[in-house]
Amino acid sequence: MKLYNSTTKMCRKTVLGPTYGSPLEKMQILPTTNPADPQKHYLAYVTKDKVGVQILPVDGNPHKSCAFICHPDGVAELATSYDGRYVFTAGGDDRTVMKWEVNLPALEAAVALGGQDLVPFYNLLDGGRDGEFFRELEDYFYYAQLRGHSIDTMETRQVSTHIPLEEIPFVMRAMGFYPSEEKIEDMINEVKFSEYADTGKQVTEINLGDFIKLYINHRPAFGLSMKKIQRAFQVLGYDNENGEKVIDRGDLLLLLQRRGEHMTEEELAACLTTLLGMNPEGGTAEPGTCDTSGAAALLEEIPEEITAEMFTANILGLPIPEPEKNRTEKRDESLIHEGSEL
Repeated sequence: MKLYNSTTKMCRKTVLGPTYGSPLEKMQILPTTNPADPQKHYLAYVTKDKVGVQILPVDGNPHKSCAFICHPDGVAELATSYDGRYVFTAGGDDRTVMKWEVNLPALEAAVALGGQDLVPFYNLLDGGRDGEFFRELEDYFYYAQLRGHSIDTMETRQVSTHIPLEEIPFVMRAMGFYPSEEKIEDMINEVKFSEYADTGKQVTEINLGDFIKLYINHRPAFGLSMKKIQRAFQVLGYDNENGEKVIDRGDLLLLLQRRGEHMTEEELAACLTTLLGMNPEGGTAEPGTCDTSGAAALLEEIPEEITAEMFTANILGLPIPEPEKNRTEKRDESLIHEGSEL
């Protein structure tokens, strides 16, 4: 879910929305008649086949939202009662209208049981607060602090719990999330102006807790999908002699430079040399350093025809999920092996 400034149209915040099979399709602010706490606000919404309620303001905490299946064949419309006690949904093909009673205390209780502060966000990390992923994130975060003070300095370092905003994209990529330049700008602006309305000042640093929230809210909710890469190759590629869907090397390099978020030749060379292990330290190529010999060596590492699997495994270095058929066959072989031992 994204919040935009209504005047500048700039994205001010991105948070993890309800993950119930489809994005939110319709939403309404739930009217409140609670005199005890008039500042409490809630959002009623529907997805493709579910109706739910979300506590406002949204912050990415998954416990602040709940949903139930209302129309298995799809929801056509949503409405709320004047006092916010009921939500009405209309189905499409089933031609039915359902009336749902809203139980806000139950939702508030679920939030309390889910934990306070960063606890709900720790649980969204692989392995949780005590897992290897979190320890790796801490290591990268502290390494970013060293980068901010210069790695080679011999001066006494100022110990801090924050890193400069400029280090955010590097730590994000180190954790396996590869945002586009537009998303990087949104992330940095989100933190930079997070306190501007209250203090009139811009934020220049971020601590580990806020970084975890930023990572959880901006990363893809369901991770990287091999199907999306294969779909891109289906659209952009052609069938080679073996019947494989491939993209020509030259076409791929031109697409990366001219379509979507444009990349310069130096930027593209820096990315590819790092991905292919020719520049293990990473970094950005200086203008004019992409000479003929370097370009030739780079092209030798990339085949003339590239498949989706080759692009994923050999260039991006990402694991390719096994087809369901292969997993089933391996499971059957394992059962046969165990049976023979018995």
